[in-house]
Amino acid sequence: MNKLLFSLLILLLIAGCTERINVNLDNSYIRLVVDGGITNDSMQQSVSLSKSASYFYNQPPPMISHAMVTISDGSFLDTLVEELPDNPGIYTLPKNFRGVIGKTYGLDIKLPEVIGNSAEYSSACKIMKVARLDSIKAEFNPDLGKNGHWLVKIYAQEPGDEINFYLLKYYRNGVLMTDSIQKWSTSDDKYFNGSYIKGLTAFYINNGHPWETLHPGDTLIVQMSGITREYYDFIQEVQQAGYQIPFFSGPPANVEGNISGGGVGFFTAYSNSFAKLIIPAK
Repeated sequence: MNKLLFSLLILLLIAGCTERINVNLDNSYIRLVVDGGITNDSMQQSVSLSKSASYFYNQPPPMISHAMVTISDGSFLDTLVEELPDNPGIYTLPKNFRGVIGKTYGLDIKLPEVIGNSAEYSSACKIMKVARLDSIKAEFNPDLGKNGHWLVKIYAQEPGDEINFYLLKYYRNGVLMTDSIQKWSTSDDKYFNGSYIKGLTAFYINNGHPWETLHPGDTLIVQMSGITREYYDFIQEVQQAGYQIPFFSGPPANVEGNISGGGVGFFTAYSNSFAKLIIPAK
């Protein structure tokens, strides 16, 4: 009888926890979202403009066309060209454009309509130096996890003249595998400022994921970028906000970008260094 009463009590408690919760969200305040930046190498450099959307909006974010977007370092002015009709809202620089380490680049945006409280937005970012990658190494550790992990390690000489911040991404056979901000790896040089970086583990690749793991003959490329402290903090805040636990613990603080006028996102500028490795047969 006691067991039966206990079971009934548990069922009543569970039933009491299934109350429907209605979340009222304010969808009336639309803001400009900026993403992109410039580098010192031959990568195609672009900036995307879109509108913020409702939390439950299940379509791609609305892109913003026909804006005037320019970049300047104080001595020149370049106008970005929108990729119409294929990629509306994506504004690109000329293919021969190269950013210069040490220079600060300003972004100015004039929208065809008011979004938020303004039709004009701006930002600025400096291109920082980067530690030049000497080489990379991929080691397989069968003891990490159920199916083992690949450890991707980097080797480079750290400049050591100031506090530096780094962003790392990797490509496998020409495909960017770190294709979202949650997969990026960041680091400062607190523990190796001015020293040789000898085998620092930048990525752990789960061998149990067929799409992610490495295979003999694969071409692995690691991209190391020198970034500003502000962009480093932005990435950290976005990654932490993405893992808010528990669900009803309250909203995280707004992620601080560098777009004036109430815009969100980040316009960045950074320098790159690359290293390549062919995964051996054994």
